[in-house]
This record gives sequence, C-alpha cells and structure tokens, in this order.
Amino acid sequence: MSSRSAEIDFTFTREVTVGVTVEALAAAGWSLKEPLGISYMVNDNDMFDWQSTTSDRAQEVLTLLDAPENADHHVAVCVYHVRADTGGQLLFVPRRTACSFSPTINRRSLPGSPAFTDVGWYLHTLVPPLLAIGLEGYEARDIGS
Repeated sequence: MSSRSAEIDFTFTREVTVGVTVEALAAAGWSLKEPLGISYMVNDNDMFDWQSTTSDRAQEVLTLLDAPENADHHVAVCVYHVRADTGGQLLFVPRRTACSFSPTINRRSLPGSPAFTDVGWYLHTLVPPLLAIGLEGYEARDIGS
C-alpha cells in the first residue's frame, strides 16, 4: 500500500519569527492548540526530537523557538485548524526566511481522489495570512511512495 507525503514550501522576503507566523495564521483559524496539547521541536542535536506540552504553555514554546540561541537551528511547531479538524507541522529553516508545512494531522484528501491531499484547501487557508508577513512564494507537492 502506498502512502502520500504532501508538503508546501514557503519563502519570505525577510526573516520571520515563529510567533509572528503563528499569529498571522490565527486570523485564518489556525492555532498551536492541537487536540492533545502543543507539539514542537528544536533541532539543536540533529535528532529532530519532538516535544509535547500543555496548551497553556503556548507563549513559552514560541519564546523558546524564537530565542536567539535557536536562530541557527531548524525549529518546528504543529498548527491545528479546529473548524476543519486538520493540521500539520510547520518546519522553519535556520535564519527563518523559509518554512515548510506538512499536513500530518487528519490530512484532508482531495474530493473524489482520497489518495491525494487537498493541497488547494491548505493553500487557501495558509497563503492569505502569510502574505501579510512577507510571503514571497510557495511550492506545493503531493508525492506517493
């Protein structure tokens, strides 16, 4: 059985912070609060070791991800769209001029083609708020393996 891997890569005209990005996405219904809390990662040891915490610690997580000592590391956080019951991982590259989104929480499939991700829906809900913080472009792909 094959599985799908969808990803949308975003590039920005300038450096962005995780906090500003999450705040912009909140206007479109996205949140750090997943059904079971908050998931995040600082890749300071090449292990991509994900952590979980309670929803009331959102500001602490954003402060950690945006801390100057983490500027040279990949950092990530899961975002969740409660009305659509879907979400995924936002992975930021060092220096924060780009990030990738992977729909890993209740991935929305393309109507009539359940093997494919509804990339259009994700673009519709992610691109407009990211334009406000300097989105320059994106590349989306849905690949079977």
